[in-house]
Amino acid sequence: MSVPDYMQCAEDHQTLLVVVQPVGVVSEENFFRIYKRISSVSQVSVRDSQRVLYIRYRHHYPPENNEWGDFQTHRKVVGLVTITDCCSAKDWPQTFEKFHVQKELYGATLYDSRLFVFGLQGEIAEQPRTDVAFYPSYEDCQTVERRIEDFIESLFIVLESKRLDRATDKSGDKIPLLCVPFEKKDFVGLDTDSRHYKKRCQGRMRKHVGDLCLQAGMLQDSLVHYHMSVELLRSVNDFLWLGAALEGLCSASVIYHYPGGTGGKAGTRRVPGSSLAAEAANRHRPGALTTNGINPDTSAEIGRAKNCLSPEDIIDRYKEAISYYSKYKNAGVIELEACVKAVRVLAIQKRSMEASEFLQNAVYINLRQLSEEEKIQRYSVLSELYELIGFRRKSAFFRRVAAMQCVAPSVPEPGWRACYKLLLDTLPGYSLSLDPKDFSKGTHRGWAAVQTRLLHELVYASRRMGNPALSVRHLSFLLQTMLDFLSDQEKKDVTQSLESYTSKCPGTMEVITLPDGLTLPPVPFTKLPIVRHVKLLNLPASLRPQKVKSLLGQNVSAKSPFIYSPIIAHSRGEERNKKIDFQWVQGAVCEVQLMVYNPMPFELRVENMGLLTSGVEFESLPAALSLPAESGLYPVTLVGVPQTTGMITVNGYHTTVFGVFSDCLLDNLPGVKTSGSTVEVIPALPRLQISTSLPRSAHSLQPSSGDEISTNVAVQLYNGETQQLVIKLENIGMEPLEKLEVTSKVLTTKERLYGDFLSWTLEETLAQFPLQPGKVATFTVNIKAKLDFSCQENVLQDLSDDGVSVSGFPLCSPFRQVVRPRVDSKPVNPPEGTKAGDSSHLKTLEAVLNFKYSGGPGHAEGYYRSLSLGLHVEVEPSVFFTRVSTLPATSTRQCHLLLDVFNPTEHELTVSARGNQELILNSGECQRMAVQVDKFDFESPPPAPGEKGPCASAAPLEEERQGARGLEVSSMLDVRWRVPSLQRTGEASVEGLLTQLVLDHVQLAPLQWDVLVDGQPCDCEVAACRVGDPIRLEVRLTNRSPRSVGPFALTVVPFQDHQNGTHNYDLHGAVSFVGSSTFYLDAVQPSGQSACLGALLFLYTGDFFLHIRFHEDGSSKELPQSWFCLPSVHVRAREAQA
Repeated sequence: MSVPDYMQCAEDHQTLLVVVQPVGVVSEENFFRIYKRISSVSQVSVRDSQRVLYIRYRHHYPPENNEWGDFQTHRKVVGLVTITDCCSAKDWPQTFEKFHVQKELYGATLYDSRLFVFGLQGEIAEQPRTDVAFYPSYEDCQTVERRIEDFIESLFIVLESKRLDRATDKSGDKIPLLCVPFEKKDFVGLDTDSRHYKKRCQGRMRKHVGDLCLQAGMLQDSLVHYHMSVELLRSVNDFLWLGAALEGLCSASVIYHYPGGTGGKAGTRRVPGSSLAAEAANRHRPGALTTNGINPDTSAEIGRAKNCLSPEDIIDRYKEAISYYSKYKNAGVIELEACVKAVRVLAIQKRSMEASEFLQNAVYINLRQLSEEEKIQRYSVLSELYELIGFRRKSAFFRRVAAMQCVAPSVPEPGWRACYKLLLDTLPGYSLSLDPKDFSKGTHRGWAAVQTRLLHELVYASRRMGNPALSVRHLSFLLQTMLDFLSDQEKKDVTQSLESYTSKCPGTMEVITLPDGLTLPPVPFTKLPIVRHVKLLNLPASLRPQKVKSLLGQNVSAKSPFIYSPIIAHSRGEERNKKIDFQWVQGAVCEVQLMVYNPMPFELRVENMGLLTSGVEFESLPAALSLPAESGLYPVTLVGVPQTTGMITVNGYHTTVFGVFSDCLLDNLPGVKTSGSTVEVIPALPRLQISTSLPRSAHSLQPSSGDEISTNVAVQLYNGETQQLVIKLENIGMEPLEKLEVTSKVLTTKERLYGDFLSWTLEETLAQFPLQPGKVATFTVNIKAKLDFSCQENVLQDLSDDGVSVSGFPLCSPFRQVVRPRVDSKPVNPPEGTKAGDSSHLKTLEAVLNFKYSGGPGHAEGYYRSLSLGLHVEVEPSVFFTRVSTLPATSTRQCHLLLDVFNPTEHELTVSARGNQELILNSGECQRMAVQVDKFDFESPPPAPGEKGPCASAAPLEEERQGARGLEVSSMLDVRWRVPSLQRTGEASVEGLLTQLVLDHVQLAPLQWDVLVDGQPCDCEVAACRVGDPIRLEVRLTNRSPRSVGPFALTVVPFQDHQNGTHNYDLHGAVSFVGSSTFYLDAVQPSGQSACLGALLFLYTGDFFLHIRFHEDGSSKELPQSWFCLPSVHVRAREAQA
């Protein structure tokens, strides 16, 4: 026996072997269709009996194996079923002859045979025959199974007769010696009458009868015969047949203990319904087998449980039988099959270690020279058996050996497909799967070196199969899962091979389905490069959408009356971790930042890298990058444009590396940190771009609010200069710009600004709206740099006082108080640190212009964008006012403001005030400029001393009041400067320079005194009269203070000024009063008036002055002297007309 049956199992010993073969030319499809139906009849209950026959079908069986039928009857072909095509009657004789030739091949052992003829109809087909069945076609053959059952019943009849015949021990009959093929030559010349020979014959026959009983369904009978055979054969040392008897005993015991079978085909065996004891009692009814010549105590032995081996004894007997088989080199196949059967039994008993010993023995059983196909079969079966006992790695080893045997150099036509299929089956044994997700979490399982070798073999096998896509998939899997275990050289070799393969067949993300139905999932390169952090970026500050603030806050839901609910907060926890608190805009380029690094020892080129999103239609803009070898964390920004609105989720990214396209999902990336992957996309908004007439600034403003400045411009102005900033507003988006709001904010500065720093008119710009895409509108902003014009201390130290005092009392003639220029008008040389152009004099102003704009669908949803323009202004000094003082004028309602003006620039400069001529100042020169102004009637005069109101001590209010008054004075002065060489002009302001004393001098007194001569006001004008004519003198008081004043007593004192510093008050003979020279005024209420009247008579011609004096009583002492400033009265007396 040379061909082992690796599918043998212990229960096969009770089966009848039936060979099903085609005769003539029969298509494979038709043959196996009928063969499948025939093989379905594997168990047949014997009619009028509780016994069951088990049939084993084979479509191919070596005739040399049939010669071992006496050794073990389940190896004997007892039935033959042939299938043939015969379409005409003339072919029938030849077909039938072929059938007889086929029978002769197994003729010595056949019990019965059948011929199934398909396609033949007519007279021949209608003839009734037992051994031939005619069917018109392969579709019209409903009685095939019934015919097979009848055929098996005929086999049972022959089997039963042979059993009874062999079991009968007639006295005087000589029992034949059963032999295996290689024994026949060894028994030639032996003494057949010896006791030893007879025991050998009896023992072998008992074993043979046990086989027949087992096949006939008589389990207990077979156990008895096997026991008796073992005893006889052991006594004569017939080891080969003793091993067979022990194996038969084991098989019968296995069938008893494991009625479901050991071959792994669950459900294919039908377990008899009767119990073993009932079967034995029924089988040994009177007249059954009591007169068959067997020892009279057989019936008693059948009922004993000791005839059946225990599960432990079964294995021991198998070991003993195999040890006997091993003594004969020609019994290698028998030994191998016995090992296989024992292993299957041990697998059911879950005794894996003992099973492995049997398998190890089977590996080293030396058979004849096996063909390559037989080697493959042997290794495959060993692999399956190791898998059966749980030795997965050992199973994978033998399956891989079988795979390599398929493509051995000695094979003329290597079976690469079979090799590939077997290699795939080895993957579980080496803790490998074809799904990369199994390698993304936890520690690596299995031996990486062996796994790498196996994957290389899969790549090579798939390439030799002519399937490059499969090669790319396996090589990609190797690189992705085994990257951490590859050396630098191996990484280079694998990537070079992969690039070579993908140049012909690029790697995709499609699932590859093999012909046998196995699917290979896609292999994304999540490690090339490795991503450690994913962050969705907010839009740039100039493009971020902002929601118009409503009454309800954005984070407060209008559906709930509660400001905070812990239930809502808890349920939204996960969503808050995922959703991001900013928005993207439809049609705007959005960014996602990835922190990646390259684990390869060479430069890694990543192409076509883009985003994978869901929820919103999204246009990804792929990028290409090159990462240096073993780089650290490297930022990569991926961009795209959402085309619709809604909630968009960034699921991952896609790449093309080494020709393999990969979709890498964030959920499958281990160790990736992300601050959220879902963001809201709002409707489209216009996009505004601004350009200015000013150069860009190198200074980047940093507002305290954290707003980002998109554009910074710079300008250099002289203090007080105004310049126009023309801003072009261009709509570079796709939506019309419908709404625009402009605001400004001056950043924190140490310098005090006077007036409006930035001013504009928006109406002309809004008239050009809505601004369509691509259109430009202009917007003009006036920049006025108006800072403090007071001079710094280091300059003041070099400017000497000219001695002009400030007085509010006209103690001398106002005509003598002329404004004198500086004695020395040569330029003053300022200290080194104060020279013109010195950077210490430069002052910086910074402001931000904010443009809020909206339009399109986003405007309808209440969103807008904000764009900021940073303005950096460097202010150079234009003029300095080193001192501001006052002198009284000839009129009590006027005064002179004295301004000491200093030119700190490097250019000649002219200064002018309202109604005055221009004053020319050279660089570094200081001159005084006098400006006559009307005194000011401030709306809210300061309270009188001693008067304490509720806000009298409020310093901020007083400062604001003083500033308002300074602005009024400065506006009235209208001081302007001009640099002719640069053609630059500007304003100069005395705001901030006017002290309270100066403001008091330029302010109308709270008590307004008016003197009228003959009804005409007399302030600075000369009143004319005739000598001898009395003139009327009226003094009026207007109370502008908030309190009641008076009463007052005034005395009019006339005098003459001789213009030499001498005043003549002795004028009793020249001036006469009509009535008293003292006038009395009653108390005057706030905003009230009072007047007193008198008359004078001039007796001589000349110029006379009237000095009105107040009596120092209680009411006048409480008030300051500046409140009693009466105008000087100049009266010119002329000759009386004749």
